[in-house]
Amino acid sequence: MAGIKKNFLYNSILTTANYIFPILVFPYVSRVLGVTNIGICNFVDSIVQNFILVSMLGIPIVGIREIVVARRDRIKLNQTFSSIFYINAVLTAVAVAILLCCTYLIDDLFEYKELMYVGVFKLIANFLMIEWFFKGLENFKYITIRSVAVRSIYVIAVFIFVKTSDDYIIYYILTCSVFVVNAITNLLYSRRFVSLTFHAIPFKVIAKSIGILGIYMIFTSFYTSFNVSFLGIETDTTEVGYFTTASKIYAIILALFSAFTSVMLPRMTDILADEDFAKFKGLLAKCCRLFYSIIIPVACFGLLYAEDIIMLIAGPGYSGAVLPMRICMVVMLIVGYEQVIIIQGLMPLKRDKSILINSIVGGLTALSLCFFLVPYLKATGSSLVWLCSELATMLSASFFIKKYIGFKFPVKVFVTRVLYNIPLALSLFFASILFNPGDDPLRLIVSLSVGAIIMVIYTGVLQCAILKEPVFIGFLAKLHLKKK
Repeated sequence: MAGIKKNFLYNSILTTANYIFPILVFPYVSRVLGVTNIGICNFVDSIVQNFILVSMLGIPIVGIREIVVARRDRIKLNQTFSSIFYINAVLTAVAVAILLCCTYLIDDLFEYKELMYVGVFKLIANFLMIEWFFKGLENFKYITIRSVAVRSIYVIAVFIFVKTSDDYIIYYILTCSVFVVNAITNLLYSRRFVSLTFHAIPFKVIAKSIGILGIYMIFTSFYTSFNVSFLGIETDTTEVGYFTTASKIYAIILALFSAFTSVMLPRMTDILADEDFAKFKGLLAKCCRLFYSIIIPVACFGLLYAEDIIMLIAGPGYSGAVLPMRICMVVMLIVGYEQVIIIQGLMPLKRDKSILINSIVGGLTALSLCFFLVPYLKATGSSLVWLCSELATMLSASFFIKKYIGFKFPVKVFVTRVLYNIPLALSLFFASILFNPGDDPLRLIVSLSVGAIIMVIYTGVLQCAILKEPVFIGFLAKLHLKKK
């Protein structure tokens, strides 16, 4: 079993690659396809993503958790894997059937039926990827190498085959092909570790957890993929293009911390197996300190340089994505803490009903606000729906994590980090005015580079010299030893 640091490194590369590689091609395809065609692809993908949620339910979470418990016993591992795989197969078949029916019955979907057919292959491939199995084994090295290799081919293929605005179907085919290739590779490689069986399969217990956490995922989708679908149906695909451009940039920034939470889930489960609650609570507090130490300065940078970032990545014509991106920076502060207390806290504690309640609170908030905000504020309204929903979910999760283990929101850590970063915000503000780049690509790069350098130097000095954060000091000490 690999160590946390190695797993974090591999999963950081993996999670970042899943966002960085699309962003490598995004400046190109956003200009070639245009905001409307980008919006069409993202609208269709949001519909497909909703059905992926139905096909997977709580399997990405339950799968990891159950494989962690069973991985030391090959017979038990086969039984656990088989039960999850068969449940997933049935759910996927149902999802595919419903998706095809909706494509023919709903005019907004039938208009893009070619893309919907491509989405069906993505839906099936997502089931066959069995990523939860390898994460449960903590085999992040394999996942990372495979993902980076496939994504590299994807980037090259996009530059070769996507040439005009009419190539948006080819672009979506290439995007979905990543899932297909990963699925085939995973299935072949999994045969080294596990095999399907029909003997003594524990369907009942696992199915219950999958169902409960599945409802959680579906309600969560009300303020993620459903939010995009509703925006596309209520307004137009151009507004979808604005919102998804902003949310993709947000996703890249949060990717590194998401990698950490994914790695910590199996490890936190192991700690609870030993009933070491003091260590468990201590790790949660450490994760919160680490998150706010990194994400608050990054949020400052994103808020102040939102216009420059959108201009550089997406180009002219995407000014409607600037305000949604600034709102997404605030969402990031909420989601990061939410990931700590839900993924690293409530999930290892197996408080599935509490997690379900959190998602219902967030989902109902999103569902109600969508009808009031999206028709009038469009992409900005979708961003505000997301913000309010995540805040409601975080407040609910905070109540439960305090109830079960007495863990409270780290008010002192958050406030001190915010106050200490005020000088950084002022420095970035004046730097953005001084290096005002307009729409000159070279000056945009210079302006963003100067801002990024200021952010990194200030954060490093703050964490190591003033706050004396052990994680940062330890990291610098290791770099110093490697140089020697």
